[in-house]
Amino acid sequence: MTLALSLEDVMLSRTPRPRRSSLFRRVAVVGTVTFAVLLGGGIVGLKAGGHVDRGPASPAAQSGAAQSGVAQSGAVQSGAAQAGAAIDRAQQRLRLVPGDYTTWAALGSAYLEQARITADPSYYPKAEGALTKSLQLRGTDNPAALTGLGALANARHDFAAAAARARQALAVDPYQADAYGVLTDALTQLGDAAGASDAVQRMLDLRPGLSSLTRASYDLEQHGRLTEAQDLMTQALHNAVDPADIAFCRYQLGELDWQNGRLGGADAQYTAGLAADPGYLPLREGRAKVAAARGQTGAALTGYAELTRVYPSPAYFLEYADLLRAAGQPTQADAQVALAAAAQQLFTANGGIDDLTGSALALAQGRTADAVRLATREWQRRHFADVADALAWALHGNGQDATALSYARQAGALGARNAKYSFHLGMIERALGDASAARTDLARAMSLNPNFSPLDGPVLRTAAGQEGVS
Repeated sequence: MTLALSLEDVMLSRTPRPRRSSLFRRVAVVGTVTFAVLLGGGIVGLKAGGHVDRGPASPAAQSGAAQSGVAQSGAVQSGAAQAGAAIDRAQQRLRLVPGDYTTWAALGSAYLEQARITADPSYYPKAEGALTKSLQLRGTDNPAALTGLGALANARHDFAAAAARARQALAVDPYQADAYGVLTDALTQLGDAAGASDAVQRMLDLRPGLSSLTRASYDLEQHGRLTEAQDLMTQALHNAVDPADIAFCRYQLGELDWQNGRLGGADAQYTAGLAADPGYLPLREGRAKVAAARGQTGAALTGYAELTRVYPSPAYFLEYADLLRAAGQPTQADAQVALAAAAQQLFTANGGIDDLTGSALALAQGRTADAVRLATREWQRRHFADVADALAWALHGNGQDATALSYARQAGALGARNAKYSFHLGMIERALGDASAARTDLARAMSLNPNFSPLDGPVLRTAAGQEGVS
């Protein structure tokens, strides 16, 4: 990609193999272990999950006050102020020592952090400019800049490029734990489970701390081993000191409870996370969806309205739209879908690639053929479970159930205990007339979390009842 940035743009434009450890194996002692990505959240920085993003890291969204006219919350402003201070310090240093390649790399990483905190992908080109300048000064003997470019590529969902950059960094410094984290994230999204397994194990060997533990926990979750995932995330929580890291771990523990339909446990974790760091916004999403599941629709709508005002993510807009539609407010729901589309456009305008969100938007707008086309294109880039599930559901919506079935099965191939995956598979089997298989998978979805979606939860309960699932 050719940079259209001058040094002035980058500098001044800113909006206010050792021996393997047994750490993981103490928890996962049975079977072959494969690891996966923890995309996003306060610690790792990219996160993709239930929707390909379970935190304010990605998919990137519409920018804050400057773009939307909406003031950010004090908590978001505080985090942005800290990242902004890091940018200021780096810029001051570079005015004095413009050839300091290490500080150029640090500046690029600070821009990337600012993008994560503010949901403003317009920081991505600035990050790219600073990191590329570091490479120009030092050459490829520069693992920090290479790792930063890999993290940037992950944030933009260019996972193949991220893996390539991480491997470049590791060729220079094979003990670069952060590069293994970038590589793990990328390979997971690309569907290379074996490669991701090796990368995260090496990261655990080098730095058995918060980032590696949370990645390992997420992998166990993807394999349906939720108790072990909870054990590792609890260990990560015990290692956490910074309030943002504590909040992040609490959110992930809440998500594990949510996936098992334990509304009380999930709400307790989200609440404890907010007590640690009121500014960790995914916790607000967690509490809003628990409120919706409990039938507290007014509180849930208020929660989503406040959340999307301070963090305008496409995923949050779409969740809010689903809740509005379920509450009988289709006009307001359509408005949120339109905002999600605007946020998605801003992401792609700044180098992002995300046909998965594009497919979700198309489905929300009733454009089923476009949803199939976009999900197919995303599947051609990466064989991640969420992509398989999205493609299956788009095909189902377009009346192509025979083709959809294989993708729905691939979504759960690793063993994930995911009510949405099981619901989609069961509905596709039902459409194909396989009552026995549909009954099994709809029952599985009911046993996991019948409240997984304000729109699809009632459909699940109705279909399960019709199939004789109690």
